[in-house]
Amino acid sequence: MIARSAVTVRSRMLHAVRLFFLDRDFVEVETPVRIPAPAHERHIEIMTAGRGFLRSSPELHMKRLLAAGHDRIFQVGPCFRAGESGRLHNPEFTMLEWYRTGTDYRGVLEDARGLMLRAADEVLGCRTLQYGAALVDLSAEWAVMTIREAFDKWAGWDPVSDFEQNRFDLDLVEKIEPALPADRPAVLMDYPAAAAALARCRGGDGAVAERWELYIGGMELANAFSELTDAAEQRRRFEDCRRQRRAAGMPDHPMDEAFLEALAAGLPECGGAALGIDRLVMLLAGETDIGAVRPFCREQAT
Repeated sequence: MIARSAVTVRSRMLHAVRLFFLDRDFVEVETPVRIPAPAHERHIEIMTAGRGFLRSSPELHMKRLLAAGHDRIFQVGPCFRAGESGRLHNPEFTMLEWYRTGTDYRGVLEDARGLMLRAADEVLGCRTLQYGAALVDLSAEWAVMTIREAFDKWAGWDPVSDFEQNRFDLDLVEKIEPALPADRPAVLMDYPAAAAALARCRGGDGAVAERWELYIGGMELANAFSELTDAAEQRRRFEDCRRQRRAAGMPDHPMDEAFLEALAAGLPECGGAALGIDRLVMLLAGETDIGAVRPFCREQAT
């Protein structure tokens, strides 16, 4: 059952999102939903569509637009991931992504702050919201900490210097995320390099990926990178991911050569973020299940 109020919240929120970016000289773009080759990420399962694929993100095509000379772009549209169904997941979902040149992940974090306040102002008329048991003040100082700080405090180890994928994933879900402040937005940043396939890394050994994730009311809402612009390094990461997937008996996918060619031709320094529109509607509507804010999603096969 979809509440009428949730449909109205979605409409007003999408209007606020568009106004926010258009007021800042972003251009709204559309890129293909059915694509010839997906990005290679270890834990994302792609849906096939004939001889192509349904995108899990518009990221690669949007970066090609940046390489072609656009400097501020955003897009709202459908994305697809196989096997994702539950309170916070649906195999088809709506994603907002934005990218701009001349900045990095810290710059797009400031975009995210402004966007959250604009959406709350337009939809709720205030900057506080109730989500589950949490009363969240979006205008309070955001709690920002590095992965190293969070894991040292709540898990007792350093995943940047001593990365273990399974242990990292388990501790993130069971120890870190539940401990994050729920009364204000929380941001985890500076991930292990192994946990950021398309992000720029820094440090003498390249151990830290310039990535952040945003949590509001305990729910993960957005993910952002200082974007990797090195075509050779990006190809190496994609190939490494393909090897891991083949070794695990997972489907292999073709390489997006057009994207890699665009990187090789020159992608300016840039930052980008992806935000789950359905989850933002949940926050603004006070709903805790995606089925309450996304019409007909329970009718879709996983």
